[in-house]
Amino acid sequence: MQRLKKDLFNAILIGVLVYLIFLAIYYYNGSFAEGFDRSILWNQFWQNMIFSVILYMVNAVWFQYLIKHYKQDLFTLKRFSIGIAGNVILSLLGVFVSRFIVIVGYYQKPVADFLMEERIEEYWISTLIALVVSLIFYAVWYYKHRQETKVKEQKIIAGTAAAKFDALKNQLDPHFLFNSLNVLTSLIEEDPYQAQKFTTSLSKVYRYVLEQKNKDLVSVDEELEFARTYVRLLKMRFEESIVMDIPEKSNDPEAKIVPLSLQLLLENAVKHNIVTKSKPLHISVLEENGALVVHNNLQEKQVVKKSSGVGLQNIRQRYNILSNKEVVIQKSDTSFSVHLPILKKQVSALETQKTFIEDKRYQKAKERVEKIKGFYGNLISYCIVIPFLAYLNYQSTSFPWVLFPMIGWGLGLTAHGMEAYGRHPLWGKRWEERKMRQYMEDENF
Repeated sequence: MQRLKKDLFNAILIGVLVYLIFLAIYYYNGSFAEGFDRSILWNQFWQNMIFSVILYMVNAVWFQYLIKHYKQDLFTLKRFSIGIAGNVILSLLGVFVSRFIVIVGYYQKPVADFLMEERIEEYWISTLIALVVSLIFYAVWYYKHRQETKVKEQKIIAGTAAAKFDALKNQLDPHFLFNSLNVLTSLIEEDPYQAQKFTTSLSKVYRYVLEQKNKDLVSVDEELEFARTYVRLLKMRFEESIVMDIPEKSNDPEAKIVPLSLQLLLENAVKHNIVTKSKPLHISVLEENGALVVHNNLQEKQVVKKSSGVGLQNIRQRYNILSNKEVVIQKSDTSFSVHLPILKKQVSALETQKTFIEDKRYQKAKERVEKIKGFYGNLISYCIVIPFLAYLNYQSTSFPWVLFPMIGWGLGLTAHGMEAYGRHPLWGKRWEERKMRQYMEDENF
């Protein structure tokens, strides 16, 4: 209903503008030299509004249909051609319906006479106006789509830093430290030798965290060695309730993964599953099809609050920064496994982010140059074609039809120039940056 009201308001507004343009043309031709006849002007106004509302609404419905089905793919050559063809056909149909309402409904002319006297010449002006309005629709929607795309691109750039921060923040669950200290406290009294071994392993774990936290990729061998150290801590805590199978070395010495991802998966397995002597947890790590697979039997704890999935999301975010390979999760009634893609090349996330930003800046600069070139090409075409049309108009008829392409193309040319030079017609040059910042700060966008 809100959309209908908006379209109806726009239809009336455009109808009034078109009517005023025609009044100006008639005045220019001297049609009002003998004065104004208000009754005639009023009748023409309502007839014009019937045409405007019907033509606007049928084209608006068609345009909304195109957006719903094609969205950003609307501007491919094939679909854009389909869209324009649909606008032309619907405009012709709208003109026919409008003329039927005016001539048959308002002037009470017989339907047969109306159909017999219809000529194609009666349709082209209204269809041309409707087509110009439709092209404005396309231009406005394309501009809006471009702004939303730019906002999303900026969010991706900003999100790389946020993902990096989250990766560091969530590398090691604080609960693990608290649990480890509790285990250490009990071991000090029960078995000082085991407490010493536990402290040594715990220090190695945190030393590894400090050493690897600024790296983006580590070798699988390093991660496996760290995992074995981490497993020793778990074994001291759970004893025979947990069974681990971790290989000594990777099949490929150059293989790399995201640091601490293996530890997070091991910790998740322990955190979300029952680990008792009667129900031991079996965890295995193996290489399979270019991925490091962490597999465990599934015996989920019955908890009121569901897992937030921060650990897995953390790993996915870091992989998304560095690679287009996806982390694969497989879950069944009895098992759970995560496939970590093995990467071959050491990449710095800072360099990746910097390269990403530089590429985006280059693309943005390239797009701006292309827009400026396109604008100059459009301007040259306008300066050549419009004078030719004006000459043709002058030689053929006294009706100044050249004003239609001159005004319509001129408005499009003005909008093209403003977009090329980064200026908005109503809110100035900085409007785009302000709106982008507003959308980026909006968490629901």
